[in-house]
Amino acid sequence: MKSILVVLVMLVAFSGCVKKNKVPTAQDVNNPAMHEVKVEEVIQTSNYTYMRVNDDNTEKWIAVTRQEAAPGDVFYYEQGLEMQNFNSKELNRTFETVYFVEGLSKEPVAAHVHDTAAPAKPVQATLTMKEGISVEPAVEGLTIAKLYADRSKYEGKTIKMKGQVVKINDEVMDRNWIHVQDGTSDSGNFDLTVTTKDVVKMDEVVTFEGTISLKKDFGYGYFYEVIMEDAKVVK
Repeated sequence: MKSILVVLVMLVAFSGCVKKNKVPTAQDVNNPAMHEVKVEEVIQTSNYTYMRVNDDNTEKWIAVTRQEAAPGDVFYYEQGLEMQNFNSKELNRTFETVYFVEGLSKEPVAAHVHDTAAPAKPVQATLTMKEGISVEPAVEGLTIAKLYADRSKYEGKTIKMKGQVVKINDEVMDRNWIHVQDGTSDSGNFDLTVTTKDVVKMDEVVTFEGTISLKKDFGYGYFYEVIMEDAKVVK
């Protein structure tokens, strides 16, 4: 997830204040929290679509998981996660304020994302298994295949996991989001997301020690069937 969320999951670097943006507008009397925005500028990155929009005569930047958009398009949404002094390393640009939006839609009704029973989808599903990776497990550690196969056994447990770094999202929600693979797979699950304050490099083989959480939903598209949290790099 380079650059949201994150979210999430998805991929950006983040620093500053974070708060919910749910300002009532007059666009929808049935749902006063609904935002109607008109796109004025679009910037595409590998994971996100940034849009400069007009929201009730106020100009602001919003970001969503990559999708088609063009100047003149009108979208609707209810909530956005406000990030101040947000730096996108991919764009080499810092946004004074940007709102990461969930449930962006061209129809006001469709934007009611919390009214639908559709389950959140793991963000890992957008990744591919990198060829040529074969990493032996850490001493007293697990392979990714073993972790996924016995995930319920390790929920809430602190474990070691050794793998090769295949993706990095720095400083999103005050932590770094690292994707690692070790060449093993269980039922199509081959990638583990690790949150940490430690710094690693792309393609580096590292050992993490952290706590396993299941079905973790951070909101805004960041849902993880399995995730290692608060990890430390083990030398």
